[in-house]
Amino acid sequence: MSRLAKALVSIFGLGGVLAALVVAVPTVAASASGAVTTQTCSGTLTAPGVLTGTYPGNVIVNGFCEVNAGQAVVAGNLNIAPGGGVVAAFARNDKTHTGFSSLTVKKNVVVGRGAALILGCEPNFFTCVDDKSNTLQSRGTIGGSLLASQPLGVLVHNSTISGLVTENGGGGGVSCTPKGIFKLFKSPPYSDYEDNILGDSVSVTQVHSCWLGLLRNTVFGTLTFSSNKMADPDANEVLHNYVNRSLTCQGNVPAVQYGDSGSSPNAVHGSASGQCSFSRLVPNPAPNGPLSPISVKVG
Repeated sequence: MSRLAKALVSIFGLGGVLAALVVAVPTVAASASGAVTTQTCSGTLTAPGVLTGTYPGNVIVNGFCEVNAGQAVVAGNLNIAPGGGVVAAFARNDKTHTGFSSLTVKKNVVVGRGAALILGCEPNFFTCVDDKSNTLQSRGTIGGSLLASQPLGVLVHNSTISGLVTENGGGGGVSCTPKGIFKLFKSPPYSDYEDNILGDSVSVTQVHSCWLGLLRNTVFGTLTFSSNKMADPDANEVLHNYVNRSLTCQGNVPAVQYGDSGSSPNAVHGSASGQCSFSRLVPNPAPNGPLSPISVKVG
């Protein structure tokens, strides 16, 4: 787990900033035939809305919403409007503590400019918001693609995404100053993908932020990690991923590295190039550990 993830989890665990909960009353838009097509979850940082139950169509999140009252299932697309956020990293049903919370989106999740998504949680690497024992988990599921354009930050752990994963631009700038939803957690904005099953290709490009990482993911397509610039010198850890096709890393600052994660090389079935090439050796851990390849050929 990154040191920023540890900081975020420790502050989440205090429970103060997310304690005031209100259940969102959906705003329903009907088609000409009378069928429900879109519902809206609305809330603020101090009084977030709650996504719970089954939504037969699309859901738009205006402001901030949480998934902490059992299972939330969206049959269509989930669209996080610019500047908004969704936190789906709770394990328990907050109302009764007898069930478990999770988010399932059957189609696509779209994260707008300046918005944030926190999906999934797990012991040790990204503890659930409401888990003081570090033993619980919540799995996120996206049946389509995760499409983030100029987001503030995207955190995905312990989840399955069947389609593409794309994060392009955004990140809040090359700074570690807390912003947006991260400001409430006293954490800088960052993006992180850990312990996920990603059924298609992954592209993370042109993100300018404090910290960024991809660790222990299974990627069935290609993985492209390019032109990402971070303020934290420990950032850009792309490690211990299985990539079924090709892996390309180029133009990242700092260059892809082991940092302090104590991780292992990427296992790549196809080709590996740039900062993730099979021939590149870097200290593990940085900066003075023994030289180790960033990627190794498998299959």
